[in-house]
Amino acid sequence: MRKLELHWQILIGMVLGIVFGFIMTGFFWGPGFVTDWIKPFGTIFVKLLKLIAIPLILASLIKGISDLKDISKFRNIGLRTIGIYMCTTVVAIVLGLLLVNVLQPGDGISDDTINKLTQTYATGEDVKKIQDNASMQQNKGPLAFLEEMVPDNAIAAMSNNRLMLQVIFFTIFLGISMLLVGEERAKPLKNFFDSLNEVVLKMVDLIMLIAPYAVFSLLASVVVSAGDKELLLALLKYAGVVVLGLVLMIVFYSILVTIFTKKNPFWFLKQMSPAQLLAFSTSSSAATLPVTMERVEEHIGVDKEVSSFVLPVGATINMDGTSLYQGVAAVFIAQALAFDLPLSGQLTIILTALLASIGTAAVPGAGMVMLVIVLESVGFPSDKLAIGLALIFAVDRPLDMFRTVVNITGDATVSMMVAKSVDKLGKPNIKEWDDHYEEVK
Repeated sequence: MRKLELHWQILIGMVLGIVFGFIMTGFFWGPGFVTDWIKPFGTIFVKLLKLIAIPLILASLIKGISDLKDISKFRNIGLRTIGIYMCTTVVAIVLGLLLVNVLQPGDGISDDTINKLTQTYATGEDVKKIQDNASMQQNKGPLAFLEEMVPDNAIAAMSNNRLMLQVIFFTIFLGISMLLVGEERAKPLKNFFDSLNEVVLKMVDLIMLIAPYAVFSLLASVVVSAGDKELLLALLKYAGVVVLGLVLMIVFYSILVTIFTKKNPFWFLKQMSPAQLLAFSTSSSAATLPVTMERVEEHIGVDKEVSSFVLPVGATINMDGTSLYQGVAAVFIAQALAFDLPLSGQLTIILTALLASIGTAAVPGAGMVMLVIVLESVGFPSDKLAIGLALIFAVDRPLDMFRTVVNITGDATVSMMVAKSVDKLGKPNIKEWDDHYEEVK
């Protein structure tokens, strides 16, 4: 397998994991075996990726800012990044609303299916937790997300991957302060972070050696825990609309890459494929972030000055795939439960989903929490909210895998666009895990 390119190795691991998972569901002891003896290896892999996410952001972002030597350049990168992220998110929501209104997947859901889904999921702890998290978010003030972005303890922020925005804030603050004290005084600290950055990137290369085996483990565990197959089939039309929208977003990104960076979109997708496959397997933009940064910097050629800011910010506030899903899911639930949702309500969905994609970025299960906020913004009856969530809960995990792929692809696209706009899109400089092995063996 070593002779195969990484994305083919990962793809083979995914296919074998799915096949193995289905085989194990045929034995009464199969799911337990996968959970006890296979899933832990995938969990360890995801933990390793999360382990290096914060050190990578810290080292990479400080290196990027300190290399700028001009604060005005950082301001230009920041404004363009936020502006483009907002625009792509609006496109994603509008696309989702167009598809769900044209294809109307909610009209095909029978009362029997609704009742069965309600009995299975509506009274579960997971649904209740989502509603509680959404209530907490709604009770906060309009500027709460700005308030929460500023840490009161940098070390505490670095100990929690969900506080990535706080880490980014502290890192930017530190990097700008390093610029202001002058190059000579900042040099010892800069050298430390430059070295740390190289070491953490080497850790990414080493972790990726086990990626094909890890995705086998992750996909096998997803298959054996998939739940009621009949309910999944009943929601196939809804899931199909979401996946169609997500595929169209990939096409949209490819068009942006072609127009703004003059790069071949197929080349772009090939370079990003290992990160996309990992995003699919882990369902986590944060866990995939180290690999996304490595692919964008080394294999696509985006300068670290750009990628070190654009990608960590994107992993926390850019949720194009999730935002598209909000639009489709909200209208689907309204269709299935015969709730009238006029054009004005759908315009409210666009605005609410856009704001929610920023404000709930650090909340566990952010996609479903965002959906509750979106539904309540259009006046959806509170007594039917649990039923609405139950309708889509059965297919939320597999759809989460697909929308995470779109999220990280959007991050990479925006990083290329911003890099091109500030003349920081260069040639790839690929590094392997054993580049310096001869020196130490």
